[in-house]
Amino acid sequence: MNHLNRLATDVGKLAKQRGYKIATVESCTGGWLGKALTEIVGSSEWYEGGFITYSNASKMQLVQVDEAVIQESGAVSESAAIAMANGALKNTQADVAVAITGIAGPGGGTIEKPVGTVWFAWVIRDKSSKTDHHVFGGNRVVVREQSVARALSGLISLF
Repeated sequence: MNHLNRLATDVGKLAKQRGYKIATVESCTGGWLGKALTEIVGSSEWYEGGFITYSNASKMQLVQVDEAVIQESGAVSESAAIAMANGALKNTQADVAVAITGIAGPGGGTIEKPVGTVWFAWVIRDKSSKTDHHVFGGNRVVVREQSVARALSGLISLF
């Protein structure tokens, strides 16, 4: 069992204990978080579904991120991550949403937002939310894998 599988298993146990359904919104991880969650036997009991919102247009169309958020803060920002998570809750029956948006590289980084910058948002409907960001090192695969691990760890601590 790899570390993502262990984390996803823990997420599933906690979600099931609390009666939560989870939705995911992913940009730079391209569905990897949803894949990690659905590899767990019985995940249909607690995983509602996910959105892959790789482009700015898909963020606006699929989870109703306001264009002003993207224009003012950028797609890789705390504001965008929160809007993505809230959009997942608006568009699903989930109780909990997690959003990931970042720059996996190798290109696309800036001085302000270097390659490896990833923002996360975790929201429990009508209860609580939290955000976090990291600048991960490593190549594209490593950044994406670390992002999935952080998203799962964040769900565990949120529960």
